[in-house]
Order: sequence, then C-alpha cells, then structure tokens
Amino acid sequence: MITSISNTTGVIRLNRPRAINALTPEMVEAVAQSLREWRDDVAITQVLVLSNSEKGFCSGGDVRWAREQVLAGKAAKADEFFAVEYAMNREIAEFPKPYVSLIDGVVMGGGLGISAHGSHRVITPAAFASMPETAIGYVTDVGMSQVFQTLRFGPATGRFLALTGYRLTAADMLASGLATHHVDAADGVAEAIVEKGVDQVLAELATQPEEQSRLAELINDIDATFGHDTWAEIDRALKSHDNAEFVSLVRELTAGASPTSLARSTELMAANLEVDLAQALDNERVMGEKMRRHPDFVEGVRAVLVDKTRDAEFTTAP
Repeated sequence: MITSISNTTGVIRLNRPRAINALTPEMVEAVAQSLREWRDDVAITQVLVLSNSEKGFCSGGDVRWAREQVLAGKAAKADEFFAVEYAMNREIAEFPKPYVSLIDGVVMGGGLGISAHGSHRVITPAAFASMPETAIGYVTDVGMSQVFQTLRFGPATGRFLALTGYRLTAADMLASGLATHHVDAADGVAEAIVEKGVDQVLAELATQPEEQSRLAELINDIDATFGHDTWAEIDRALKSHDNAEFVSLVRELTAGASPTSLARSTELMAANLEVDLAQALDNERVMGEKMRRHPDFVEGVRAVLVDKTRDAEFTTAP
C-alpha cells in the first residue's frame, strides 16, 4: 500500500500486484489511517484509489490468511481483521469528500468494500465485478449484503448477485449503479483527476460502454425467483420457473457453492434489507464469525484459493 498526497488529492495505491491487491490487515489499517488524517485536512479536496497491478483493481480480502489463522487456532485474529475492515468500509461511506476509485480489471469481495462505498466508482471496459463468497464457504460481506439490494435493479437482483457470484461486466456495473462512471481507458485518467478534479475530468471523459447489460435482460427472471427471504424459497421458485435457460444459468453459477453459505447469505440479505450500513456491517461481522468457524470456510478457501482444484466437499446445509 502506497499513500501519498499529490496536489490536493490524497492518493491510495494498492500495491500488492502478485496477489491482485488482496487486502491484508496492514493494508486495511493504512487506508483507515489515511482517511482519518485526510478527513478534516483542508488541504485535501478528494481521495483517489487505484491499483499498481496490471491484472486488476483488487481481488478481495486475504481470506487465505484468515484461513491460516483459523487452522492455527487463532480465529480471534481473523475476527479482528474483518472487524477493522468493516469499520474501514463504514469510514469510506461516511467520508465527506469525493472518494474516487479507478477500477480497471477485476474487483471482487473486499475490493468492492474499498470502492463501492465511495462517491465515485469509475470503471473502464476491462472492469468486471463479483462477490463469489458462497463458493468459499463464506457469506456476502464488506457491506455488499446491503448495498447490492439498494442498486438500481432492486433487492431481488442484489440477492441474485450475492448468492450466485455472477460476474458483472462493465455494462452491468454501470447499468445497475454499482459503477457511477465509465471511461474508455484508464491511461491518463488518474493524472487528470489529480490535476483538474474528478468532476471536471468525468464531464470531459465519461462515456457509455459499447456492449449492452446482460444483467438488465435477466431482471424479469430474477424478480420472479430471487425475491424471497430464504434459500429454500428461492430454490423452490427456481424449480417451478418456466425459463429453463435462466434456471440453468443459476444452477451452473451455484453448482460449486456451499449449501450452508447459500442459506446463511440469504438470511443475511433479508436481515439487511431495511437497515443502515452500520447495522448491516455489524450483522455481517456476527455472521462472519460464525461462518469462519464452520468447516465449509476452511474447505472452500482450500479448494478455490489454496489448491485451486475447486473440489470442495461441503457439508449439507442445516
């Protein structure tokens, strides 16, 4: 993590390129500390977050590290990390100045936590987003269990995104409101924002994606099946739904998911539908502590991120 001040901009450069900037405890604390310093500094007019990785913006939180803590009998250390991360997410949401994320490439999990709560989410055509937590035996977190349900397409789509890990394209991100602006390329954008300020630059450079949003085309099917408060109800709705192609897509996306994660994530989404972000983050903290102690978390992270075999043997949902 490299933090600096350029002109009147506080700059945060995610600088763990080999791990596509998977957030460590040290990185999270560095972001939080910088925001606290810049919040009331009159010399700072905006914050810009960008990546030094050519592969993307941020692949998420370092859940491999969290798994190691659980296996070592130090689950409380992982608890502390996630609590600090969620506090940082809230600080971003409450930051009183423009908070600009320049997203080029992948943004997943904790990467959305460090970007989606800010005022400006600027993407390129290469951007894509996902919350694939159910595939690693975990639950939708970093505030996205609430934010996804407030997007332009409605709560059912938020649940679809959280439970399936659907990969949003740049067009999907902009159409849904997950992204606020689209630019044709990242080259020179950060420098221009520092020089001119984010609003002027986006007035000059903002464009529309060339492709159409596939997610927008799925809305009717999503509303018909994902507008329920339990995974069992969603599953029943899918079994009786008349669009076999859509049902096949959902089954394919959830084939490798932990049944317990699907159940618990749906419960979490229902609980966070009508609460503020602070309460949603606290609900995620409580549920997350339970899930990290569930065998599916250790097994899911192993299969997806450690061995990369995607052969997790999950337990049966309660």
